[in-house]
Amino acid sequence: MIKINKFWVLQGTVILLFQPAEEAGNGAKRMIGDGALEDIEAIFAVHVSHEHPTAIIGSRPGPLLAGCGFFRAVISGRKGLAGDPHNSVDPILAASAAVISLQGIVSRESNPLDSQVVSVTSFNGGNNLNMIPDTVVIGGTFRAFSNASFYNLLQRIQEVVVEQASVFRCSATVDFFEKDSTIYPPTVNDDHMYEHVKKVATDLLGPTNFRVVPPMMGAEDFSFYTEIVPAAFYYIGVRNETLGSIHTGHSPYFMIDEDVLPMGAAVHASIAERYLNERG
Repeated sequence: MIKINKFWVLQGTVILLFQPAEEAGNGAKRMIGDGALEDIEAIFAVHVSHEHPTAIIGSRPGPLLAGCGFFRAVISGRKGLAGDPHNSVDPILAASAAVISLQGIVSRESNPLDSQVVSVTSFNGGNNLNMIPDTVVIGGTFRAFSNASFYNLLQRIQEVVVEQASVFRCSATVDFFEKDSTIYPPTVNDDHMYEHVKKVATDLLGPTNFRVVPPMMGAEDFSFYTEIVPAAFYYIGVRNETLGSIHTGHSPYFMIDEDVLPMGAAVHASIAERYLNERG
């Protein structure tokens, strides 16, 4: 290590990624396509958290955030008067059965120790109270902490919706928006990179200011980076009830306890500096 005028010289190169379109835009995937990870050995990310007090660092090894996907199913029947249901093919009934059956994927097919979610969040059959519609559109989201479980959910959603529709003489198609790149893989921390973050944070802030946090069903496009290079994603707390810094980053009332800024900058910079120095 070379010391010049009281400043340490980095033993390597640090790349800062100024990434757009984190939320549903797959900005990370586009950055990778533009070469952002060329010649990169490791990558680290920090995210503010309103769940932890100011300057508390939180992370965990392995899966931290879930893989996330969305689906939209169109169930088609034949329109008819509600008073003469025998002359129609009812997609409302078929869609209702599909919604109920989708809940069985997690509750009856998935290992209870392998956390997964299938949530139907939309059901639209029109607003004519005297007609059975031609089509019903349902949609929702699904989450899992491994790619195997995630793609099994995708397959089973497709099968359940299509087969349940056929039981009621309807047809169905399911769109997972794969062409729109709305599928996010799980965010998985590399064990060694996690230990590095933990050691640096503990050395700088003390052992009481580091917490092993539980996995969360939220998703993060940093996950695309974690599939390519060893990575670690961690949180830094910004919760300060006195200041009113208690709301999620997705809330219109979100604000940040700015006392966290120098601490977060110091931890993040030290993670990079010590990684470069120690790997040599």
